[in-house]
Amino acid sequence: MLSAIKNNATWAKYLDSLKFAFYCMTHPLDGYWDLTHERRGTYAAANTILIVTLIVRLIKLRFTSFIFITVYWEEINIFLYLASILLPLSLWVLGNWGLTTLFDGKGRLGQVYMATCYGLLPYPVIQLPLMILSNVVTVDEGGFYTVLSAISLVFAGILILVAMGQIHEFSGRKNILFAVATLFAMLVMVFIILIFFSMITQGVSYIVSLVREMLFRL
Repeated sequence: MLSAIKNNATWAKYLDSLKFAFYCMTHPLDGYWDLTHERRGTYAAANTILIVTLIVRLIKLRFTSFIFITVYWEEINIFLYLASILLPLSLWVLGNWGLTTLFDGKGRLGQVYMATCYGLLPYPVIQLPLMILSNVVTVDEGGFYTVLSAISLVFAGILILVAMGQIHEFSGRKNILFAVATLFAMLVMVFIILIFFSMITQGVSYIVSLVREMLFRL
């Protein structure tokens, strides 16, 4: 009985936090403050929004009209395609948290991740009906599709920017400064990752060539 009540309460909290994401989308200043400071958000809802975003990005390839998206299926790697969202998101979360921690940012790593995922909501909300729209509009009306598609990305970017300001309690100017600094930090992390994998590749190649040489001599 107690277990059932607990499960019902957990499910109710999850649904409430998921619905709260739409409030954050329409009332970002109040919403993102309450998301972390009043603990209105949950990791389960944040993960759900991220997963839905990934799914929408995938099904866009299949159901968007060929007029707007040309897909060469033999050249598509699904994992790399999904990584085009997951990698920048991970770098953004780590970079923003790392920088703001050094300069009195109030947000924790988990809060930065949660707020970022909540900020992605406009993408699936706008892109899903756009997939249907793409199959009924003509080429001449394609500009309408393009504008709405761009709005989904800009809207999500603005929400994420507002979210960072609210959870870190930064002023507008300071928030923009740290957003730019985070983007720079992301580039630095990508550079370090590339160097790391390059060193590993060279090391493995050296070991393989050394082993081959030893086997040849034996």
